[in-house]
Amino acid sequence: MSNPDLIIIGGGAAAFAAATKANDLGKTALMVNEGLPIGGTCVNVGCVPSKHLLAVGAEYYYGPRSPFKALSNGHESTFDFRTAIQEKRELVDALRHQNYINVLGSLSTVELIEGRARFVSEGAVEVNGTRYEAEKFIVATGSKTRVLPIDGLEDSGFLTNETVMELEDLPESMIVIGGGPIGLEFAQMFSHFGTRITVLEAMDQVLPREEPEIGAEIRRVLETEGIEIRTGVTIESVTSINGVKGVQVRSGKGVQRARSLVTELEQLTATHLLLAAGIAANTGDLNLDVAGVTANSAGFIETDEYYRTSNPNIFAAGDCIGKLPLETVAAKEGAFAAENALNMPWKTINYDEIPHAVFTNPEVASVGITEEEEMRRFNACSCRTIPIEMVPRAEAMKETRGVFKMVIHPENSKILGVHIVAPHAAELIHEATLAVKFGLTIDDIIDTVHVFPTLSEGIKRVAQAFTRDISQMSCCVE
Repeated sequence: MSNPDLIIIGGGAAAFAAATKANDLGKTALMVNEGLPIGGTCVNVGCVPSKHLLAVGAEYYYGPRSPFKALSNGHESTFDFRTAIQEKRELVDALRHQNYINVLGSLSTVELIEGRARFVSEGAVEVNGTRYEAEKFIVATGSKTRVLPIDGLEDSGFLTNETVMELEDLPESMIVIGGGPIGLEFAQMFSHFGTRITVLEAMDQVLPREEPEIGAEIRRVLETEGIEIRTGVTIESVTSINGVKGVQVRSGKGVQRARSLVTELEQLTATHLLLAAGIAANTGDLNLDVAGVTANSAGFIETDEYYRTSNPNIFAAGDCIGKLPLETVAAKEGAFAAENALNMPWKTINYDEIPHAVFTNPEVASVGITEEEEMRRFNACSCRTIPIEMVPRAEAMKETRGVFKMVIHPENSKILGVHIVAPHAAELIHEATLAVKFGLTIDDIIDTVHVFPTLSEGIKRVAQAFTRDISQMSCCVE
């Protein structure tokens, strides 16, 4: 394809959304992809395979551990790690063809080239030795695991979210560096498989971007299941001797000696090490400076609210801009970037309205702002948190793992944020998302009749907690 209307660099969610939008607008587009197979992180090494393996692990782990007296013996299953990995590969291959390769074939104005694109001017790229020019560009190259500057880490070897799901044998033990969403999902997944897990997090709580009550509850759950979690630690160095990884850590708490705080250095060991402490942008070899595109010190491309870079003809979307690294957000950004570039409607996203989830068991899900952010914006806070036991459905299920927290406007009671730990929290969060998006108040939620008994009543119960003592009310009180 010579001189297309749009050149899209990347092959993941943002790139595919941009290509689809270009096709919808009747514009020609050239998609250039290298690295992960077509489909990018989500289908190949992210959402699809990890959630599949999480489901396998949950089925295996919880079967013999029923909370009901009538099922006290549970049901035992056998587990074959290699079979699980092979089934994961088959699923990924099927969905890659179904949702990406076949879809690409249906886009009549879009062409794909496999290869690495590099800017050779402000209006041209080179791919496999051939120069391509276009009126507009979208950079959607995604992200990769951020390698921390820890002494000995790279020489000792480590796993990432990509390589950990390609292991042939189940690890005996694993140290997970990072207590964010990816770290906790893999920690619980492999713990359920039978691996001894230790999680190391530099901040004072796991899931540092979530509410403290949310981080504390999911930590309690994971520790109850036997996962060791260390927060507030600094990793000094990593070694590998005879196949055993040694991680030297220093606690941030320390002990008081004389007039100084002394922190003890401790060595932790495991057969495997998983690095899950953030992402880095896949932009290092794009020659962005040649194109007049500005990136920050971490390589993330700087854009305005309409995804336009410092070069007005080059837009960027997805993980490589570092706003909110979610597959759904990347797709929305990619579609808007393409429409803004080709049709100039100037669409943007209100990121306060974007829900996100962590697929541990129970799940974590949030939308809107936190208590800390409310204090920053309004210098006041109006928040309530309730345990899941105050939801009748949870009581009937003997479910004790979870909390619901709600943040509302201190003056007009509009719902600004909802944060949940609960079974199926990723499903429950959508009622809260609509409440945040459309400015609903707690009265709007309270006055809405919910199905009884359901876990979604947790959102109604936490809204009621602003107006009454919910420990002193019957199930049917509206």
